[in-house]
Order: sequence, then structure tokens, then C-alpha cells
Amino acid sequence: MGMEELTVRGLTGVDMTLTVAGVGTRAYAFIIDWHIRLLLALSWLLLGWLIARIGTSGGSVTTGSPTVFLLGVVTPSMLLYFLYHPVLELVMQGRTPGKRMAGARLVTREGATPAPGALLMRNLFRLIDTLPAFYALGLVTCVFTAQRVRFGDLAAGTVLVLDESSSKSKSLERMGALLQHSTLDPRAAALIEDVLERWGELEPQRRMQLARGLLEKLDTGTSPELRGALEEAQLRQRLQDLLGRT
Repeated sequence: MGMEELTVRGLTGVDMTLTVAGVGTRAYAFIIDWHIRLLLALSWLLLGWLIARIGTSGGSVTTGSPTVFLLGVVTPSMLLYFLYHPVLELVMQGRTPGKRMAGARLVTREGATPAPGALLMRNLFRLIDTLPAFYALGLVTCVFTAQRVRFGDLAAGTVLVLDESSSKSKSLERMGALLQHSTLDPRAAALIEDVLERWGELEPQRRMQLARGLLEKLDTGTSPELRGALEEAQLRQRLQDLLGRT
């Protein structure tokens, strides 16, 4: 079976693709993450139990009380276990230690880094994907769905892709950041980034035409005469400055 790809339509007409991670990559990443979060939770639980034992032996009623043990030890251990994925995926921009070791990351169907709400939705659906046990439903769904997604991915609009170190992947990451944080119209910001990324691949006349067209619509402070007199390097710098102001 050939490897599936996620195709992102480049706004300059050049398609960009990412390879969709298979079931094996998903399983490998999950096993690593499961061991890490279980070890963290058990370590905190063991540490709290030892502290409670010492407090009880020393005659400290407060430290050794069941209520304090539950709130100070058991609850944090459960939070470490259940919040491991959503917190790390948010902090590490769609990755976890397991995903990083497996060479995978999460993206939206547009190639951007998922927003916090999407990551939370994806992880809430783990309650369904884990049924009846050992992620059976999630694994079966990944086998038979396009782009190897589970129910959490379907709900959040995310795809697990191979985290290639190519300039193509880095371009998508930058575009994703622009789409989330730019004060320009999202399509305009993405188009500028796309043009700058593909600058060397475009014919000189074509890239100058695209640059002037973008500046005409977005850089209204420049007169048409001045814009027409700009050379290639100056046009590129104006586009970079325009992104820098967003």
C-alpha cells in the first residue's frame, strides 16, 4: 500500500504535500508517550506516598491525612497522566516526545499548526477512540479512513503527518503561524509567504508581477508611480516588510 499524502494548495499554483503517518508510526508514538506519562504519574504517586509515610511516622496528622494525600498526590498524578497529550501538543506545536521520536507531528488539513481548541477536542475524543480497550476503535478507524485519522482527528480537523525536515515542511509551518497570528487577511498573508518562499522558482517577470499586484492591494501607502519604479530586490523587500508589520 502506497503512502498517502496531505496536499495543501499553494496560492501561487504550486501544490505542497506532506506524507501522512501510518498506523505503525501512530502506534510507536503512542507507546512511547504512554510509558512516559505512566512513569511520570507513578513517580509523583510514589514520591507523595513516601512523603505521607514520613509525615505519619513523625506524628504529622495533616501530612498523612487521606484528604491531603488525595488532593496533593493522587489528583496531580491523574492530571499528569490525562493532560500529558493536550498540554505537550500545545507547547510543542502538534508534537509530543513520542511523536518527535517517531518523526511525526499534527497539522490541520490546511497544513497549519492546530489551535488549542482543536487539540483539546482531539484529546477529548480519546475516550471514544480507546474503546473497548487498548485503542482498538481508534486503530481500526485509522486503518480504514482516508489519511489514517481516528475519531479525534475527524472531530478536530487534524492529520498526523511525517515531520520531514525539508524546506517544504518548514514553509508549511511558517504559513500556519501566519494564518494564526497575522493581522492581514489570512489568504493575503499566506499568499505573500508563498510568493516569497517560491521566489527563486518563479520567472523574474512573473514574480515581479505578483509582487506589484500584492503591493497594489495591500500597501496602499505607496503610489502607483513609485511602485512601478521598484526593482526586483526592492519589491521583495517590500513584501518582507509587509509581513514584518503584521
